[in-house]
Amino acid sequence: MTSVTARLQQRVDRLPAPVPDERAADPARRILLIGALLAVASLLVALVGLAVDPRQIGGEAAWVKPAEFGVSITLYLVALRWILASVHGHRRLLTRLSVVVVVAFGLETLWVDGQVLRGTTSHFNTATPLDAVAFQAAGGVVSLLLVATVWVMVLALRTRGLDAGVAAGIRWGLAVSALGMLEAVSMLVNGFSPTAMGGHTVGGPDGGPGMALTGWSLTDGDLRIAHFAGLHALQALPLLAWLLQRRTGLGERTRRALMRVAGTGAALLVVLLWWQAERGQALMRPDAVTLGAAAVLVAALAAGVSVVLRRGRRTPGRLGASRG
Repeated sequence: MTSVTARLQQRVDRLPAPVPDERAADPARRILLIGALLAVASLLVALVGLAVDPRQIGGEAAWVKPAEFGVSITLYLVALRWILASVHGHRRLLTRLSVVVVVAFGLETLWVDGQVLRGTTSHFNTATPLDAVAFQAAGGVVSLLLVATVWVMVLALRTRGLDAGVAAGIRWGLAVSALGMLEAVSMLVNGFSPTAMGGHTVGGPDGGPGMALTGWSLTDGDLRIAHFAGLHALQALPLLAWLLQRRTGLGERTRRALMRVAGTGAALLVVLLWWQAERGQALMRPDAVTLGAAAVLVAALAAGVSVVLRRGRRTPGRLGASRG
């Protein structure tokens, strides 16, 4: 697994840096690399736990959640490490933000793994004073992650001289990721019980029948789906922007316009998944209204892409031009 991560990081490092001087971000990027390696280590621990520990917690294998967190955190840190190379200057600030992100993820990992070792759930668990304090502290940690992510987004928005298409992918990725983090707030107000504050399942109890690997509910709404889609836009949208730059002959401004369409579509997808879950619908059991909304979204995205490409062909001097 470590070798896979090393190869992934090598490929990420070979991506064209969107700024001429990334040395200001070097300390921050080293910190994020250390964090990613620690996340891989935690993932390995979780995989061993899945192999040797037969316990069930909250209706799923005890070490499933730590494994999911290990994968998500690794992807998040690898993507953020590359994105930081797009920010001019701010050496000390980037370093501090990276420390906040890595420490926050480290604390969250310790909390999730520690609760597994105690034989109980982590999220929404208020069964004992210790569980309640740990869950509330984890909420504060997530708030730090949200602030750090938004801060990086602001720095990226203020950066000049970037390839417009790649910059748009980074900025939209950060924005939709922040939306995914905010969506998690809805889980905190999704029902209460003497032993839980909130939950991720709408229309049924947490821990019911779930999809393989993800555990997403097969019978009721699940707020984790929109959260997942939002968070991982941080990797998907910058990667799409890079592929458009490397694999197409499209001009810089055309690619920027395409990323605006893609970013808007990603944000609306998060909202659609959130809305579906809040109505108590399982992902694989959408009703006619949800299917209609999804069809409108797909049609709007297709129309947006078509308009951008047509404008790029007709006005190459404005939308199709690419720098040197």
